[in-house]
Parts: sequence; structure tokens; C-alpha cells
Amino acid sequence: HAADTSELFFDEVRVPASNLLGEVEGKGFIQLMQKLPQERHIIGLQGVGMIERAIHETVEYVKGRKAFGGTIFDFQNTQFKLAECKTEATVAKVFADHCTERLLKGELDAATASMSKYWISDLQCKIVDECLQLHGGFGYMDEYPIAQMYADARVQRIYGGANEVMKMLIARTL
Repeated sequence: HAADTSELFFDEVRVPASNLLGEVEGKGFIQLMQKLPQERHIIGLQGVGMIERAIHETVEYVKGRKAFGGTIFDFQNTQFKLAECKTEATVAKVFADHCTERLLKGELDAATASMSKYWISDLQCKIVDECLQLHGGFGYMDEYPIAQMYADARVQRIYGGANEVMKMLIARTL
């Protein structure tokens, strides 16, 4: 999997004062909370990157895979599915770029960052699943990048706050 996620314990660990992160001791949780919008948007950006790679890998695959006297890309269904994926990927990228612009201006609020994280990670799972389907049985084999993307995409909807939590944060602003 892409992320080595595990629980860490720091029992009886002493850290020299010179290694203090932040300006005030004991404020680590507050500092973490202040960066949550940025972290959540980064998860959205990672999703855009994986979506784009999944589409690229799939287009390469279907243009090379022969079936019924042509390539899989020649089938109208394949073209339509990829057209849908490309359209949704473009919409996600435009939204992610908008969020990045707001972040750089110091204007990215928690609700919009939550939208980036939840919507793009949901879309990521959907598009990667569509792309895997176009690979057929090969898509489920670890030798193909799409299989690894399929496994790695799922955690995006969990870490940084589960997508259900993101929806609650957004709903509070209504």
C-alpha cells in the first residue's frame, strides 16, 4: 500500500527543548488543528494526481489490448466511459486549483478544504474503479499499476478525517 499507516506510542520519551516544534510547549494539538484544512486539501490534490494517472494508464492499456478484431479503445462503451472519467477529472482539477489558490492567499476555510478532501477522494475511488473495470481481469493483478491504485485509493476516504466527518463540517456552514 502507498502509505505505511500505523499507530505510534511515545511513552516516556524525552525531547530536548531545542527540538520543540512550534513556539509554545503543549500546543501541538492546536497547531495540528490549524493545519487540518491544508492537510485535507493535500489529500484532494493527491486524488487528482491518482485520477490523472489512472486515466493515462487505462488509455494506454485499452489502446494496446486487442479483442474481437480491434482494440478495447475502439468500443464505444470504452470511449464513453473514458470521456466521462476525463470530464470528471477536469472538473476535480479545476476545483483543486481553486482551493490551492485560496490556500496560497490564506483564504482556504475548513469547509472548502473538507469539500476538496471528501469530493475528490470519493471521485478518485469511482474513477479508479471504472479504469480497473476497463482492464478486465488484468486490472485485478498486482502487476498492473491500476490494481495498486485501486488498493491505495480507498484510504483517501478515511485519513485526514473520514468523509462522513467532512460532510458534517460542511453542513455546519449551511
